[in-house]
Amino acid sequence: MLFTVSRIARPVAAPVSQFVQARNMATLKEVQQRLKSVQNIEKITKSMKMIASTKVNKAQRSMEAARAFGVASNSIYTSAETTASADNDILLVATSSDRGLCGGIHSSVSKATRRAVIEHPEAKIAILGDKPKAQLSRAVRSNIAISFNQIGKDVPTFEEASSIVDVIKANGVEFGDAKIIYNKFISVVSYEAESISVYSDSSFKASPNFSVYEIEDDVLSNLQEFSLANGIYWGLVEGHAAEMCAKRAAMENATKNAGEMIGKLTMTYNRGRQAVITNELIDIIVGASAL
Repeated sequence: MLFTVSRIARPVAAPVSQFVQARNMATLKEVQQRLKSVQNIEKITKSMKMIASTKVNKAQRSMEAARAFGVASNSIYTSAETTASADNDILLVATSSDRGLCGGIHSSVSKATRRAVIEHPEAKIAILGDKPKAQLSRAVRSNIAISFNQIGKDVPTFEEASSIVDVIKANGVEFGDAKIIYNKFISVVSYEAESISVYSDSSFKASPNFSVYEIEDDVLSNLQEFSLANGIYWGLVEGHAAEMCAKRAAMENATKNAGEMIGKLTMTYNRGRQAVITNELIDIIVGASAL
């Protein structure tokens, strides 16, 4: 009778062991696939970090030159003590790019633009870049007058800034004073949203120290266009340098996080594999002892 009971109990125990083993093997396969996926992501982020690092130095050199020209161009308004006229229409130029994976670069410009719209509800907005356009379209769609894309693929040039001003003028966007909102480069790990002011002919003529300059009327309109183009160039180049540094930092953090995840998944995989081996040894020992 005991022999009969033993023969009945053995077939019941075997499928349970096989079920546990199959379940663990399926889990190990999923962990292994996840591990390979994270390893591929780590390779991509590491490559993107290297690319951004090579672009940072070039962007910083261009930024220093653009900043020197921009400060020199705006010094005439500073010396004349020019202020914006309350009667003039305001144009807000939000300068950013089309690229992502760079932290809060685009959100910084968008937030500063929204704050400026609160101060000037009737202001018109010209957007440079698809990323800030998507963000501002949700909040201040009615204020957007014109937008540009294909921004940020390479270091911006003065020709691109001049073309942007020409397109703004050609599309009949009428304005008096302008504010160019951009990300000011502070260091390789920090930036903040700032604005560059460009004034109209009437605002410049109303300056307290305007009489110091002997400028003819036909030159004033050219001065405003040049100052606007120079300011846009300054904002684009400085924003590009801040974006490259932010992208390098973002990819460095992503690579670090991927490495930590690889370590955890490797430990999980090894523990699961060890559990499967242990279960197989137990089955062998139990089977051998039952013979």
